[in-house]
Amino acid sequence: MTVLVFVGILGCAILGVPLFVVMGLFALSAFTIADVSTSSIAIEIYRLSSSSTLMTIPLFTLAGYLMAESGAPKRLLRFAEAIIGWMPGGVAIVGLFVCAFFTAFTGASGVTIIALGGLLYPILKNEGYTDKFSIGLITTSGSLGLLFPPSLPIILYGVVAKVDINDLFKAGIVPGILLIGILSLWAIKNGNFAGRKKIKFSSAEVLASFKGAFFEIMLPVGVLSGIYGGLVTPSEAAAFTAFYVLLIECFVYRDIKLSKLPSIVVDSTCLVGTILLILCCALGVTNYIVDEEIPTLLFEYIRLVISNKYAFLAFLNIFLLVVGSLMDIFSAIIVVVPLITPIAMEFGIHPVHLAMIFLTNLEIGYITPPVGINLFISSIRFNRPIIELYKSSLPFLLLLLVALIIITYVPFISLFWIQ
Repeated sequence: MTVLVFVGILGCAILGVPLFVVMGLFALSAFTIADVSTSSIAIEIYRLSSSSTLMTIPLFTLAGYLMAESGAPKRLLRFAEAIIGWMPGGVAIVGLFVCAFFTAFTGASGVTIIALGGLLYPILKNEGYTDKFSIGLITTSGSLGLLFPPSLPIILYGVVAKVDINDLFKAGIVPGILLIGILSLWAIKNGNFAGRKKIKFSSAEVLASFKGAFFEIMLPVGVLSGIYGGLVTPSEAAAFTAFYVLLIECFVYRDIKLSKLPSIVVDSTCLVGTILLILCCALGVTNYIVDEEIPTLLFEYIRLVISNKYAFLAFLNIFLLVVGSLMDIFSAIIVVVPLITPIAMEFGIHPVHLAMIFLTNLEIGYITPPVGINLFISSIRFNRPIIELYKSSLPFLLLLLVALIIITYVPFISLFWIQ
């Protein structure tokens, strides 16, 4: 009977039944078979709902969606181009930073590709970059900001793994800059700058573009200063961010009409609702895994094959790259983190360092064939065959893997701010 139940649940998953339903069925069935009261699932969900950190997720998400629907991408691109557009490869570097900024706030790379792809593509082509490079850079940049605060995956990871979110915010800055730095060098190397019209640095344009984007430029400065300075908690910062963005986009810049506001709220709420629904159902699975001491059993099995931390890290990276290419980042965090966290602790890996390894892997998973979600979003956005997207993104994938190796085996990069 037990076998039939779990075969039936597996069949539901294969037939495409939503993930939260599959996990909910598994948790209820597992606890029932183990003769444990299923009320423990509801108790855990109630505990989660009382967490103040959970409030940051819908608020930061709403702020990101509002900015993506406004004229903020154009204003920020203009300002960034005025500062470093004169450099060889400056326009591509501008694209990397602006995409990272938007992904950090939206937490959804698809939004970044759709909002900025149409703006960046002609600019990159005009700069002399090939079609292949331009599409590859935009596809990769869609997930580039996931390590920067106030990234939604960072917050969700902190909630699931019970790691201090302030520490995670600090830890992600240098690894995130490392990723952008490596891609920036590649952009400089691949630019065809001989025949381009040279852009001269203009202090007047810098000042004008700064004034045009002033309120948006000040947003991350204010949020991060408040959190790191101890003036506000992440939850308070999220509330301020949502209100601030609503105010400036609707009433200062007037990019978003009030009649359009409900549809934006619905879109952002759908993403948040999906995350929370999966999270609540996954908690039941997590509780069962903990009760049955499955992580301990896995650790004992792994120790038979892997004897040291460095070999485990290599295995972990391969495993997470596969997970990242098959699952969306939110589901992966909720499902996989409870399994790997206790095992990593047994190998002496710092929880914050593990978070950076995990998130970097899943960031790379967005462009990992065959089913990295960014590849399909760009394929639709630019009307190109998916095979062409594989080829365009491959050099960027290899460069990000180099950065992943550095982040994995040099923990100081992630930990020096919190040690």
